[in-house]
Amino acid sequence: RLIINNMKKREYVWVLAIIVFVAIQVWLDLEMPDYMDEITVMLSSRTATVPKVLKSGGLMLLCAIGSAGMSVCVGYLVARLASIVSMRVRSKVFNKVNSFSMNEINGFSTASLLTRSTNDIWHVQRFVSMGMQALIKAPILAVWAIAKISSKNWQWTLSTAIVIVVLIAMVMILLKWVFPKFKKIQTITDTLNSVTRENLKGVRVVRAYNAEKYQEEKFEKANEDITKTNTFIHSIMSIMSPLMSMLMSGLTLAIYWIGAKLINGETYFVGKQSLLGDMVVFSSYATQVIMAFMLLISIFIMLPRTSVAANRIKDVLTTTPAIKDGLRTSKSIKSTGKLEFKNVSFKYPNG
Repeated sequence: RLIINNMKKREYVWVLAIIVFVAIQVWLDLEMPDYMDEITVMLSSRTATVPKVLKSGGLMLLCAIGSAGMSVCVGYLVARLASIVSMRVRSKVFNKVNSFSMNEINGFSTASLLTRSTNDIWHVQRFVSMGMQALIKAPILAVWAIAKISSKNWQWTLSTAIVIVVLIAMVMILLKWVFPKFKKIQTITDTLNSVTRENLKGVRVVRAYNAEKYQEEKFEKANEDITKTNTFIHSIMSIMSPLMSMLMSGLTLAIYWIGAKLINGETYFVGKQSLLGDMVVFSSYATQVIMAFMLLISIFIMLPRTSVAANRIKDVLTTTPAIKDGLRTSKSIKSTGKLEFKNVSFKYPNG
């Protein structure tokens, strides 16, 4: 909602263009295995000629170039969208903080307001620039690729389904450990900023009382907390990359092993060459399906921290200042020599 509320009509047109470009990119990526199938069949049936291979290869090259061009367009639009949205949010947060009294500022703390104005907004910007591409591309790629492989051999389809289930289960288990840490990391960042600001602002007092050692120990504790939390998060997340690579390699191995069994049991040469082409194509499509689910998983990885950051920004924007400015008027006042205070009061916060 924070992102949507800070978009204008022009940005909605950009989102529509991004969807179109991504759809074209996915279509081009999924067309390349078909041309590979043609080349494979021609080579296995020994009917291949240089012009035929060059034609199919040239079409594959055009698809690759077109896909790269669409990717550049999508990246450019998404980067602009992320920058503009973050700029508007940052301006709103700054203007809102300017309207706060000391009561609201002390309620959030200066260090927390600094974190919300910089680090939290950066997480929102990163989600728009990286997460939006995955959010749009993943469902289109998954549906299209699954439709492509659904008519192929059921053994290959079953092996792909098993890998997808294992992948999702593995990620859910890992993220269950990481989710609480994502929520904790922003609070720890506030603490680190608070200690740093306190030390820099009161550096004269610290030196006057020879309290450098005390401040160093105080900073070291906050620094150690954020280091341990980040180390835990990245250690868990680093496990995912090799596991995903292992699953993708295992799926490719399973497809070729099943394909070898099927080809070995095929009597006629025509059937064998058809299975060989289907095996190559299915391997490419299955990889695209896994990539789609990996994109969806990347969204789930980014979403918790972005959600925490967005809620912290929302807390600032929805806070009502205790002090409201009076109405301004441009009318000239003819009366002179009169000054009246009416219904004016003052108190310290929680006083």
